[in-house]
Amino acid sequence: MSKPKKLILILGDQLDLQSSALSGFDAKVDQIIMIESAHEANYVWSHKARIALFLSAMRHFAKALEDLKYPLTYVKESTESLVDELRKHVLKKKITHLICVEPGEWRLKQAIETLATDLDLSLDMREDEHFFCSRQTFLDWTANKKELRLEYFYRLMRKTYGILVDAEGNPEGGQWNFDRDNRKPYPKKGPGIIEPPAAFEPDELTQEVLAYVGKTYHSHPGSLEHFQWAVTRKHALEALHYFMEYRLRNFGIYEDAMWTETPFGWHSMLSSALNLKLLNPREVIDAALVSWKKHDLDLSTVEGFIRQILGWREFVRGMYYLDMPQMAQDNYYRHERALPKWYWTGNTKMACMKDAIGQTLKYGYAHHIQRLMVTGNFALLAEILPSEVCDWYLAVYIDAIEWVELPNTAGMALFASGGRFTSKPYVASGAYIKRMSNYCNSCQYKPDIRFGETACPITTLYWNFLMKHRTQFDANPRTRLMTANLNKISAEDQTAIALHAQAIFQHIEEI
Repeated sequence: MSKPKKLILILGDQLDLQSSALSGFDAKVDQIIMIESAHEANYVWSHKARIALFLSAMRHFAKALEDLKYPLTYVKESTESLVDELRKHVLKKKITHLICVEPGEWRLKQAIETLATDLDLSLDMREDEHFFCSRQTFLDWTANKKELRLEYFYRLMRKTYGILVDAEGNPEGGQWNFDRDNRKPYPKKGPGIIEPPAAFEPDELTQEVLAYVGKTYHSHPGSLEHFQWAVTRKHALEALHYFMEYRLRNFGIYEDAMWTETPFGWHSMLSSALNLKLLNPREVIDAALVSWKKHDLDLSTVEGFIRQILGWREFVRGMYYLDMPQMAQDNYYRHERALPKWYWTGNTKMACMKDAIGQTLKYGYAHHIQRLMVTGNFALLAEILPSEVCDWYLAVYIDAIEWVELPNTAGMALFASGGRFTSKPYVASGAYIKRMSNYCNSCQYKPDIRFGETACPITTLYWNFLMKHRTQFDANPRTRLMTANLNKISAEDQTAIALHAQAIFQHIEEI
């Protein structure tokens, strides 16, 4: 009896030779397919650098497969959707069995499952073994819990994998979380000399991609001039080693700090390689533990970094699959305003937004506080429709794949899920921006003025937001201090704040 015709589909964010899709692969019989689809670049208005990153990494991975003599069909520059292209290939080759790793986007998962049903394909959609926590393990953890919080999940992961714990399962250093020791602003004179992140000159293959993207997607936002991202496993490992040797030491203390023309700070810049699966989170954490001992680093900075990988990254992936497709529709505050056009250009008078969006368009990157407490904070305070904000984040950041982008944006930055897995809305006035950056020094708006022509729009909208949602904030011990401060503002000034907030809403394109 002849073996069934198996087709292994490898998606653009599954570039891992150890992928479960290739488990049991028989090069004599089985086939592999990779598909470049214009639809994947266009269903949100993707940053040119994001498109280039995916295409270059895919083409380099395809070359690695070909070097191994794996039978590969690589569909290049298709104008069809990924699933339509896959359908054509399945019918042409009379495929009976389709194998893939579960996609990182719900819509694609649904589309592949529908295709398999339509064509009576035997579909083997496998667990993504890249992650520490399987979907079932996460589901089991959530059972009978009234609150889903990172801290308790993170402790479970530390104990399960024996990371930064002693033989009895107690945390290294006597506590689970060293957040209070981290997250300081830069000194008043500025960040000083920061070791730049590893950068990689585009090789011939990447240059071809850059030329193609520049021509085909010329109307898309962002620049390709500064494209120096790792697009191969080799370069991803080099970037990992470089960060651990030269940059991890100051990651923790300055992970929330912002400064003009300091786009990368001390951050790892490894998220894109991790999300493409060029790096495995296990080796990233192992490298951090080695660097901790080798360089005698502060436990606080190492724990803070590991919490991002072992804790938050795994947690939001679990929440994504747990709550989809509802998560994409969530709109707790029922916000309906349109995303300002300057989110796509950076042409705003607010210095913090101008810098964060400007560097995003330049590099396809901004670090987590710029995303959460600058662009995200403003979007929440300005009552922007969550789906428009989420589409923007998915479009403009090179490390954005929906499983990680949507929970971070909708669930955390916008509180659209209503505290489903976050304990409070992350809102702040211009005073926070001033404390954590030098943006306010060059801004025409003043963070300590609540209304009027020179008032910081973020400050005005912050107090307006608190007035609207006073009852909710009063009821939460973590936010009660905010409304206590609101009570110190006179009724007359509160009326003026509300009126100025309405003026901002009406002229939001001009601020």
